[in-house]
Amino acid sequence: MYQDNIFGTQTDEVERVAYQRSASMGVRHRYQLDPVDPRPGLPIAVNLSTGGPRPYAAVRCWWWAELADGQVEHGTFDLEPGSVTWEPLAWGYVRSWHGQIPAQPSGTLLRYKLAARITGSGDWAYADGDALDEASATEFAIWLTSDPAPAWAREAVVYHIFIDRFNPGTGRVWHHPTCLDGFYGGTLRGVIEKLDYIQELGFTAIWLSPVFASPSHHGYDATDLYTVEPRLGNNADLLELFALAHARGMRVILDFVANHWSSLHPTFVAARTDEASEFHDWYTWESWPETYKCYFGVRELPELNLNYPPARTHILDAAAHWLRAGADGLRLDYAYGPSHAFWADFLRTCRAARPDCWLFGEIIHQPDFLRTYAGRMDGVLDFPLTHALRETFARATWDLARLEALLASHEAYFPPHFIRPSFLDNHDMNRFLFMTEGNRSMVRLAALILFTLPGPPIVYYGTEVGVGQERPIHGENSFGVFEEARQPMKWGEYQDGALHAFFRHLVALRRAHPALLDGARRVLHLDAAAGTYAYVREGATPVVVVVHTGNSPTELRLPRVGLPASATDKLGGHPVWVTGEDLTVKLPAQSGAWIA
Repeated sequence: MYQDNIFGTQTDEVERVAYQRSASMGVRHRYQLDPVDPRPGLPIAVNLSTGGPRPYAAVRCWWWAELADGQVEHGTFDLEPGSVTWEPLAWGYVRSWHGQIPAQPSGTLLRYKLAARITGSGDWAYADGDALDEASATEFAIWLTSDPAPAWAREAVVYHIFIDRFNPGTGRVWHHPTCLDGFYGGTLRGVIEKLDYIQELGFTAIWLSPVFASPSHHGYDATDLYTVEPRLGNNADLLELFALAHARGMRVILDFVANHWSSLHPTFVAARTDEASEFHDWYTWESWPETYKCYFGVRELPELNLNYPPARTHILDAAAHWLRAGADGLRLDYAYGPSHAFWADFLRTCRAARPDCWLFGEIIHQPDFLRTYAGRMDGVLDFPLTHALRETFARATWDLARLEALLASHEAYFPPHFIRPSFLDNHDMNRFLFMTEGNRSMVRLAALILFTLPGPPIVYYGTEVGVGQERPIHGENSFGVFEEARQPMKWGEYQDGALHAFFRHLVALRRAHPALLDGARRVLHLDAAAGTYAYVREGATPVVVVVHTGNSPTELRLPRVGLPASATDKLGGHPVWVTGEDLTVKLPAQSGAWIA
């Protein structure tokens, strides 16, 4: 069975224990606010814990509020000690502390620091970084706004395009590089020419892989955030794509990397050439010019020092520029690299540039950490849900009961306005079809679940027509080649027409049933041993979703739950009968139904 290394070492038992232990040691805030996403005009409850070998006598908060009119207010208060619990993993006691930052008006960028005074020494230990001096302390921040994420984002159905592998365009053919990380020749003009295809499928938004100048096929190593990579086209092509998509009622989301860029970026070349360069402090040097902070140790990807105002301003200005130019939103790559405080400032800046922009982050982490980004971006990609769907329908390591156990808590765990776009696969993981070893029925069942949950569904280019790969990205006999999941798009006769029709129909059903956006979800049936599962999304026009993973036909009797006598399976046309208060559906092996 192919491995699926979405969360890296986080799922390792030893790593999980270490993570939990570290959460109870020292001075820990970890953005524990109540509510998780504070609202303007209400006091903000701040929570902190102390544990480990040091004794602490007091906890203090220093806060600064940058109001919308430019004024700055500030204050200080001590947190009150709360309950004491025993933490077995740390083999010690943990004390909680609580306090309140005064209510702030809408549009306020609230910054704060927290520290505990060490008994005896009088020194202050700052939260979440173990710094003993204020200059090195972690700064927390949140932007308080009355404006939620834009309505179009909640209703979006997103098509994710990896530009170099999508379509070369008229008069061009695919290149044939000698290795998978070469250039295949996809262009922005190629995307423009396929807008009919994307619109015919019913997608309302397009997420583009990075478009900016870059030496690589993937573009996550920019050399200029203001210029389109010439291999892909030019700035005029991107602006034309914005305009043509908008004319069709579609949105365009750009991939944006704030954490790092290419070692060929002019500012880095200058900083590494001259220690007195104005760009020296844009980077974090351990030993100039050879040792510097970089993305996962990759020397070609130096990280930016976003605490340094000129570097921070450059990134903020670039994001605002493209939003004003016509981009509708930004997918934020490696969003857990920059600090939460940076993202609060980023959100404020982007909303000023385009009030209805949608910002969501790539944060491959546990749900408790994902939730801390409320108030710093509109939401995050739902990697935990992706993992659950892949384990259930692709790897078959979970049964349907375990999937429901996750869904029942997962949906309730996050603030209701915190949007979590969901997906089956992407450019950094094995394609779903490959994981199922070609079983398209399991692709369909996973997609059925995906499209009937609240998060905006994302379809990675080619998933809808059977694009696969030759080798696994992770696991035995794997070469760790992410490009395996970035094979060229199939067009024309090479597409799986039946799978294409299924996804087109699924998108249309999603858009036609508003109950899927905010209606309550209730389980109607679950028999993990038989592989049968059904739930209803309640609303004025309820939708009943039925899944059957077994290898033989089955017939299920379910509660009617307000469905009309004329209810049918809108997805596959399987037989449905409504009699009295019962609903009966007959399903072939490994199939599902969308009953409304």
